Order: sequence, then C-alpha cells, then structure tokens
Amino acid sequence: MKRWNGWGAVDTDYPLPDAGRAFLEDRLGSGAPPEDATLEECLGKVPPSRLPDHPLVVRDPEERLRRSAGQSLQDWINLRSGTVASFPDGVACPETAGDVREVLKYAQNTGALVIPYGGGTSVVGHLSAPAGDRPVLTVDMGRMNSLVKMDGRGCLATFQAGVRGPVLEAALRAGGYTLGHYPQSFEYSTLGGWVATRSAGQFSIGYGRIERLFAGGSVETPAGRLLLPVFPASAAGPDLKEIILGSEGRLGIITDATVKVSPLPEKETFHTAFFPDTEQGIAAVREMARASLPLTMIRLSLPEETTANLALAGHGRTIELLNRYLSFRGVHGEKCMLLYGAAGSRKKVRWALRQAGEIIKGHRGVPVGARPGREWMKNRFRAPYLRNTLWGKGYAVDTLETALTWKRLPGAVQSIETALRKGLESIGEKVFVFTHLSHVYPHGSSIYTTYLYRVAPDSAETLRRWKALKGAASEAIVRSKGTISHQHGVGEDHLPYLPAEKGELGMKIINELCRTLDPGEMMNPGKLAR
Repeated sequence: MKRWNGWGAVDTDYPLPDAGRAFLEDRLGSGAPPEDATLEECLGKVPPSRLPDHPLVVRDPEERLRRSAGQSLQDWINLRSGTVASFPDGVACPETAGDVREVLKYAQNTGALVIPYGGGTSVVGHLSAPAGDRPVLTVDMGRMNSLVKMDGRGCLATFQAGVRGPVLEAALRAGGYTLGHYPQSFEYSTLGGWVATRSAGQFSIGYGRIERLFAGGSVETPAGRLLLPVFPASAAGPDLKEIILGSEGRLGIITDATVKVSPLPEKETFHTAFFPDTEQGIAAVREMARASLPLTMIRLSLPEETTANLALAGHGRTIELLNRYLSFRGVHGEKCMLLYGAAGSRKKVRWALRQAGEIIKGHRGVPVGARPGREWMKNRFRAPYLRNTLWGKGYAVDTLETALTWKRLPGAVQSIETALRKGLESIGEKVFVFTHLSHVYPHGSSIYTTYLYRVAPDSAETLRRWKALKGAASEAIVRSKGTISHQHGVGEDHLPYLPAEKGELGMKIINELCRTLDPGEMMNPGKLAR
C-alpha cells in the first residue's frame, strides 16, 4: 500500500546512516522531527461531496484525500500538517476510453472541474484541487493499464495510458523489448503522465526523452476525441502530437499511447569516474555529448553533490579507501563524480566505454570501474524514500531543474545555488545545496539541484521557507535564460515564470489551444495556462 502522506510503499524505507546524519547536522544544525497530523485528523477535514451519484465515481473521504495532492514539497507540507486547502469531490476510475468519455460528459453536466491523475508523482503542483463553487472530479487512470497491441517487427507498442512503469516494462520484456524510459518516479508514474509532462528518463541519451518515444495515441477532450495516428514521419503540417506532449491534462485525458520500443540489449553496464574539479568534469561530458557516443546516460555530480553522495552512502571503510586511491591519482578536494552507462551489443558497449574512457583520461579523470554503477542501479528508485527519512529527522528536501546552453551553464549553477544558500539568511537558517548535470546534449545540459533546510516547529513557517527558496531559485533560472523546467513540467509552481520563456504571443497560442479543446474551462484549471 502507498503512503497517504509521503513517498512510495509503506513497507519500504531508506535509512540514513549515522555518518549521513552527522554530515547534515554539520551543515544545517540539528533537526527537530515535526508532529505530523494523523490520517484520522485529515479525514475529519474532508467536506461532504458536492457531486451526485454515478457508477464510475466514488465519494469516499479517504479516496478523495489520497488523491488531493501530488509530491511537491508544498503538497507534502500540507498533507503532513493536515492543512490541505481543498479536496476533490469525487474520484472516477475508468477502465476504457468509453468510460473516460462518459466521465467527461458527467463532469460537463454537473459543472465539475476535472483533474487527470496518473501515479500521483507530480512535484510541481499538477494535482491540487482548486477552491471555489464548482465541484472537482479527479479521474484516476490506474485501471487503464493494459497492453493493447504489440508490433515487434515494427518496434511499436500501444498501451492504455494509465500503465505504470514496471507493468509496461514487464510486458515489453516478456517479448524481448524495452521502452528504456526510467524517470526516478518509474515505480509509480504512468505512460500518460510521462507524455503529459514531457518526461525525460534517466537513459534519455540512449533511448530518447518521451517526445522521441511517443508515436501517437488517443485523447478524450471536452470538444471531442483527438486521434493522433502513427507515421514513421510526416510533412502534413504541424505535428498535433506536440500539443499533447506537455499538455499537463489541460487539453484532455490521454487514453492510449503508442510508443517506439527497442530490442533488449545484449549487455548493459554503468561505470564511474572522478575528475579533479568542475571545469574538467564539465569539459569531459561536453566532449562526450558532442562526440555522440552510443551511451545511455551521462550524469556528472558537482563537488558538493559528490561529497554528499559519498557521505550519505555509508560504507565508511570503502569510501575511505576510495578517497585514498583518488588522492594518490591526483583527484581530491573539489572532485566531481561521473556516472555513465552503455547498452547494446557487447561489441558496441566495449567501443563506447573505450571512447568514453579516452575522453575521461584526456581531462585528468580517473575511472574506478563498474561497482559504484551497480550500487546506483540497485538503489536508483529507492532514493526518493530518503525524503521520508529526512522529514522524520527534521529536514525538508526539494529539487528543481532547468536546462541551458553550455555557455550559460556555469553562471546559472552559481546563480541558482547562491540564491538558495542565501534564501533563509534573514532568519538565520542555513540551506544545503548540491547539483548534478543529469542530461547532456551537444549544445547544452540540464541542471538538477537539490536543497535541504530545517523544518520549522510551525508548518506555516516551513511552507513560507519553501516559497522563499523556490521563488528565489526560479527567478535565478529566469535571469540565467534557462527553461523553467527541463523534465518536471509547469504545474502551479512554475506557471508564474512561464511567460518569460514563451513570450506574450506564445502564451496566447497556449491559451487559444485550451479554449479550443476545453471551451468550458473544466480541465485541470490553473495549470499550464490561466
């Protein structure tokens, strides 16, 4: 069973080693565990439903509470403190596209607003129910999780949009294929959610972001059904798939999606290397990206994240020996850790690793083999569980991300990290900040920044701190000419900063699309467009 007020399954934890706790206390001070509201207390605040009976709709208070928020830190604080402002009035659980059409008709007849719900993993406020006089209906796509059609010879597969990552991959692997799309939320996020938020996935260099994998599908909109046929390529005007990619439930509900799949690789491996400083690390990954090496992943942790990763990993004796070896090889102090992977035939993998190794050594890097990569693979979907543990120790943790050209990247990292570190100076609180480059391209890279701060005794103050930090970092991103989101989407949290990227005419185009497909303004209001 999933936690109702945290990340993941109730029976899964990610313990914080003693060394990790000491590391955080040194940088932030001792944390005080907050007093969380109980499930019963929160259920007592769920008001009566304003929706009439319907066979596809449940109005149970707990079902409504469990789908009242996503996983943004604002969502998290509100759920933990029992201060969720509003709740959906009902939850629909369709099983077919016909059910989705019926649910949208019901919403139109009752004047309800509609929030599409996939795996509930949004970290930027996609799922919050707006307050107001109109009832709110959340449409949970979890029962629409089947493989519809498999075309192995054509490397295409069609799924219902509510299929979660593990179910999708299991169905493909049974036939010898993979989608290769692994966002960190893979265990719970859905195919429809990936499309609606333009998800990246950890192996985007090799398999592509979701926009490269999404070949077509069907969308139920208030204005009717939108079909997106599958072609190898087309010059027939603008590609309508592009208006659904990143639409965040504002234009309709994706009911099925056809994706491009790949044969399972003969070999897959992940290796690690360390660089003596940030300049050499960035130069190396930039050269790898420009060389178009057949790698699946290039992830460079900058010095503060490298230090944090090693401290939070535990394994004190192993880390000590690693640091001694690196120091002997001339890598110490402000070192950067590179994680890189390759997949395909054994011959292709050997060639890719050899080419990457030459670039690494050309920038004074020290390869340390595959063991750290295996550890990362084993724990890569457990990392979000650390958020539960840290909250219990009195620390709030959040992430944000952007993407920029190589020329702007160093300045942006400094600007974002400085904005966060100074964000709570006025109240004497410290903020611990660290960054990695998670997706690299020939012309630039993403920046993925994590920040931690102490939870306040009062939840309203904890939330105020988050708003101050999120706002300062978002403004730094805009000043740096970065996108407001490389992979998390817009939601409520990023909407104020979207016009800076799209411009006045761009926002007008988005708003006109919304009015065309959703003339009654019933679909996920307050997200993507006002």
